[in-house]
Amino acid sequence: MTSHFSHQRQLPGYRALRKGRVSCPGMAYLLTSVTRNRRPVFSEFPVACAAARCFNDRLLLRDSCMLAWVLMPDHAHWLIQLGESDDLSSLVNRLKSASSRMAGKICSAGGRLWMPGFHDSGIRSEKALMAAARYIVANPLRAGLVNRVGDYPFWDVMWL
Repeated sequence: MTSHFSHQRQLPGYRALRKGRVSCPGMAYLLTSVTRNRRPVFSEFPVACAAARCFNDRLLLRDSCMLAWVLMPDHAHWLIQLGESDDLSSLVNRLKSASSRMAGKICSAGGRLWMPGFHDSGIRSEKALMAAARYIVANPLRAGLVNRVGDYPFWDVMWL
């Protein structure tokens, strides 16, 4: 699998993220991406709203299915069932690019919003899928941003 951004190969740690990455259509993946320098860009409500709109956009997802997501001030988690039309890198790059463009319309994020690359973990069982969804939804609680999941506005899960 080749990278769409040749400069990414030069960044420390990026190659390690890609090592062993496999994109299997129909498989679910827990994906994590962080903002550049872990800047809390999404702590601004309008910026987070703009970026979050991209995560359930059927045009961006194509035939992949967003099962759950959370947008934190400096990172995002997505639980995605991969479709036939994209590999993981293409799909994540499209989500990051679109959310960066939308957020950039609201604020001056100053260049690239997301760090290159992302972390992925294949989900191999129904039990692991539910655990990953709970992990995503509870992220704002663990970070101390809210006392109840329902108080945090930037998450979604398909089972509700």
